Amino acid sequence: MTTATHLPAPTRHVVFLVLVASLGYFVDIYDLLVFSIVRTPSLLAIGVKAADVKAVGISIINWQMFGLLLGGLLWGIIGDKLGRIKVLFGSILMYSIANFANGYYVHSVDAYIIVRFIAGIGLAGELGAGITLVAETMSQTKRGYGTMIVSVIGLFGAGAANFVAKHWDWHAAYYVGAGLGILLLALRIGTYESGMYKRIENHDKVSKGNFLMLFTNFTRFKKYLYCILVGSANWFVIGVLVTLSPEFGKALGAKVPLLAGDGVFYSYLGISAGGLAAGLLSQFTRSRRLTVFVFLIISAASVVVYLTAQGITPSQFVWISFFLGFGVGYWPIFVTIPAEQFGTNIRATVTTTVPNFVRASLIPINAAFLALSTKYSMLTAAYIIMAILTLIAMFALSQLKESFHTDLNYLEE
Repeated sequence: MTTATHLPAPTRHVVFLVLVASLGYFVDIYDLLVFSIVRTPSLLAIGVKAADVKAVGISIINWQMFGLLLGGLLWGIIGDKLGRIKVLFGSILMYSIANFANGYYVHSVDAYIIVRFIAGIGLAGELGAGITLVAETMSQTKRGYGTMIVSVIGLFGAGAANFVAKHWDWHAAYYVGAGLGILLLALRIGTYESGMYKRIENHDKVSKGNFLMLFTNFTRFKKYLYCILVGSANWFVIGVLVTLSPEFGKALGAKVPLLAGDGVFYSYLGISAGGLAAGLLSQFTRSRRLTVFVFLIISAASVVVYLTAQGITPSQFVWISFFLGFGVGYWPIFVTIPAEQFGTNIRATVTTTVPNFVRASLIPINAAFLALSTKYSMLTAAYIIMAILTLIAMFALSQLKESFHTDLNYLEE
């Protein structure tokens, strides 16, 4: 690898960048979770039978996650070849248009699938490009605070989505998402490109955004794979345990139906609190690895509490959802780790694809969960999946080097 002098960015530039990246992630989370919140009323409104809502909903989520998978590749490569800022503009425009179409044109399951797939592609670029910009702009000892702020503020987008869905119909929830995206697009005009990237932007001899570089070197490939596996348990908690809370409530003998919207809202409040705690713990211990390990233990414990809550009440569900969210609050640290593991010429590709591959892992996780649910109970299936994913994440974490003090101003060769 090659290195160069890292020149610190002006303070105003850094503050504005962190603010805009935070608001961008706010809109990203809003749009990413709005379907989970309006799943039942929107599907019933377009003619899906009540008995089919669960299966159809999982299918649509899978297509959205598949869009995230492809979008992660697309925007990551663009981010390294053409710049981080271009990704932010392109991705925001795409998912804003998709959300408007979702509210106005969707009248069938097929149309719903197509639009959420396109929205997924658009949503894939926001977080990775934002985290890459913040990580490359701030000093190595302070960038953890920047990514922490981005994630904590951004995660309140889930609360906004739940609030809008409760006070307006599902069409309006998508219109609001589209409107927020357009407003964010205007705000993005004032942002600046990463200084690290600009120093290699016009260097033809530097291989930028070459996704195949991750597979031509076995050590580099293993590092990339381990970065993905560290977050393997994260989206199972939100994508299955919280999203399917009405079904889990029945399995737990709840006398009052549990509301997925409330689960998403309070779990994301928990993620925000957990993100703040994880960020501070990471800065205090100066260790990303130790912080993630601690939160993997907390997350596993929260799932046990949830799956043993027989006769769960709505008030208990609120606190358990918060606990579930707090346990997976290591997400800001998780998305920082890939940015610190790879060079500038491939960093956006890695930082954009890793979290989206984790989100897309919900597809095989959903398939495994449904398969196990037919053989065992929902609760037993959830225990098995969570145990496997947690062990995989812990092993992957043990294989990564500590990256807290890493100087990011270098290239992969």
